[in-house]
Amino acid sequence: MREGYVLLTLNPDQQPIVIRRSWWRSWNRLSRLQKNLITTLSFFIIVVIFYKWIWSGGVLLEEEYHIKPYTVALLNSNKVISIAPDKVEKQEIKENVVDIPEQAAQAQVDQPVFFQQMSNNNINEELTDRQKAVVSAFKHAWKGYKKWAWGHDNLRPISKKPSNWFKLGLSIVDSIDTMYIMGLKEELKEAQNWVEHSLKFTEYNDVNLFEVTIRVLGGLLSAFHLTGESVYKDKAKDLGERLLPCFTQSPSPIPYSDVNLASHNAHSPGWGPDSSTSEVTTIQLEFRDLSRITNDPKFEEAASKVSKHVHTLQKLDGLVPIFINPKNGLFQSYSDIKLGARGDSYYEYLVKQWIQTGKTIKYLHDDYVEAIKGVEKHLVNRTSKRKLLFIGELKGGSKDYVPKMDHLVCYLPGTLALGYHHGLPESHMKLALDLLQTCYYTYADRPTFLAPEITYFSLQDDGRGEMYVKNSDAHNLLRPEFVESLWYIYQITGNTTYQDWGWQIFQAFEKYTKVPDGYTSIGNVNDPKDTKPKDMMETFFLSETLKYLFLLFSNNRKLLDIDKYVVNSEGHPVPIYSS
Repeated sequence: MREGYVLLTLNPDQQPIVIRRSWWRSWNRLSRLQKNLITTLSFFIIVVIFYKWIWSGGVLLEEEYHIKPYTVALLNSNKVISIAPDKVEKQEIKENVVDIPEQAAQAQVDQPVFFQQMSNNNINEELTDRQKAVVSAFKHAWKGYKKWAWGHDNLRPISKKPSNWFKLGLSIVDSIDTMYIMGLKEELKEAQNWVEHSLKFTEYNDVNLFEVTIRVLGGLLSAFHLTGESVYKDKAKDLGERLLPCFTQSPSPIPYSDVNLASHNAHSPGWGPDSSTSEVTTIQLEFRDLSRITNDPKFEEAASKVSKHVHTLQKLDGLVPIFINPKNGLFQSYSDIKLGARGDSYYEYLVKQWIQTGKTIKYLHDDYVEAIKGVEKHLVNRTSKRKLLFIGELKGGSKDYVPKMDHLVCYLPGTLALGYHHGLPESHMKLALDLLQTCYYTYADRPTFLAPEITYFSLQDDGRGEMYVKNSDAHNLLRPEFVESLWYIYQITGNTTYQDWGWQIFQAFEKYTKVPDGYTSIGNVNDPKDTKPKDMMETFFLSETLKYLFLLFSNNRKLLDIDKYVVNSEGHPVPIYSS
């Protein structure tokens, strides 16, 4: 027997029990406080391990499974109904019905797990014919950009020249996740190489906080979650540091709209002292995700202060003016109230932040629900003949009602449906479907089957038509908002009619906007023989419009699962966290 051990036996037939004397002596030498601390810590570790074992094993109490009724959407129908829990079996599957729990699953994601199944398979073998057509369109656009504008922000596809806005290679960074989703490995490799060696934030030029956040920071974050490549995280952190002066140099919680990335000097825009409300409230998803992947809370804290501050300001039944002053942190009372330009994504990011944080921040939920009630009370109206529902505007100061709607407002059906999918009122889905139909007619009623930038609506028969377009508003910039909403509602309902609507629009893009070296925005949707090409391919055509069409045309409605990911205002998905 080695020194330091003692043998114990309970009876002659039993095997001896060996106790390590040195361990026992050490324990007895501990103070009572030390013993209590060790015992408590051991108990805590056992509880955590036990909890994780149960949760990872998929254990779910039967009574918890049936707490809330199911929401079902009938395929090939706009009808959405609720079914009492006692009428639905746990594993019941019925023909032409898709069960969607009102409380969506929450995912704590701290590493790249995005599209694992897609990464492990040859995605090109599973594409539908419509998806293949969209991939072909992307490759055509990318070929023109690569040939004539590589490393620059935009392509002028007709004059075959580059165009710069911020000198950050916007078309490249904005397109990385689209390439990944489409399975374009060669293009993705080229883009990553450019980001690693050529994307720099050291030029002395001013950039817009909002635009760079949703396009560049959002694109880098999404690329990191998709690929796991650390270069994207490193670039995102560098950019985030350079954007922070917009917050830290402002005298109020409202950030300045512009900053010089090299000098770190932040300021208001050249056109005036104010910031756009939508711009300062459409940066939170990205800054929060940056904090989560870097374990540095300063980004999330800076952006969250904006939302918290806006929450305290006086509103019109949840509706906000479109300008806010960073000097005093107050809305400009003379500014318009609308869900189009400069107002739109404030509402979008309320519900998306709530979802991103695992539905744990109550004021975001409450502000969004109140705002939608305000929309229904003050902005919703219908046309005189077809009774098409649209979202009008209130003029600043007088608050007179203006029956006009930006194409940008067509993001709202998708946002409403997303909130409904995550447990918000059924009335939101009804509003979404009604507005979606109107947005469709802004396309279908034009001879080009392309929507104008702004549509006016008649509340009575005044000879101008139910919907009419002014010459100055007849341009189409290849915008994504309507096909974005089609994708959300297709994923939620399974209604293939929305795929057909998207296909009609894609064919119109092919017919009227495709040129030999890419795609161009056009100046006139009212005349198929004179569309007045504008010689500009916006980056959101690659990052959003084609991406949403690709997702819309998939037979797998959850190819990008809205129960696991929230998509920023530029089409870049980031994970949903549990808190």
